[in-house]
Amino acid sequence: MRVSSVLAPIGLVVALILAQPSLAQPVVDAVKPFTTDGCSVWIDGPPKSPYLWRHCCVAHDLAYWQGGAESAKVKADKDLQACIADLAGPAMANYMYFFVTTGGSPLWLTPYRWGYGWNYLKAGKPRGYKILTPDEQAQVDTLMPQAIKTVAEDAEKHPATATSLRIFK
Repeated sequence: MRVSSVLAPIGLVVALILAQPSLAQPVVDAVKPFTTDGCSVWIDGPPKSPYLWRHCCVAHDLAYWQGGAESAKVKADKDLQACIADLAGPAMANYMYFFVTTGGSPLWLTPYRWGYGWNYLKAGKPRGYKILTPDEQAQVDTLMPQAIKTVAEDAEKHPATATSLRIFK
């Protein structure tokens, strides 16, 4: 094994960490406005109803955007699972649940991680699971009306036009 093949991933991690706002300066952690991509890296519904469960994912994104305690992530993931189960049955729900519980970790440097509305690093460490401070909660509350508007606009743009509920059995 070449040394360069071992060092390259380490260099990438260091570069990503250094690309974050400077740790030497006092940085106010400000939540970014809410965004959604529907069911991140997955389909929003089956071919005949391509947005069937997108609204489930958008609601899930709203919870993930805010972040918070691990118990809030568990609830968001269970809510997604229940929403998908109602529309597509338990097989699809369990499949998606497995991937959001593992792929949505706040430790992953992805745009769909738990707490993606906040900077990845807080005080030089991954933000992780963190109960929002009163100031952080006030920031979320201030942006929530626009977030709700984004959710409504997404639902209008991507209507769930299911002709039957339980399409997967």
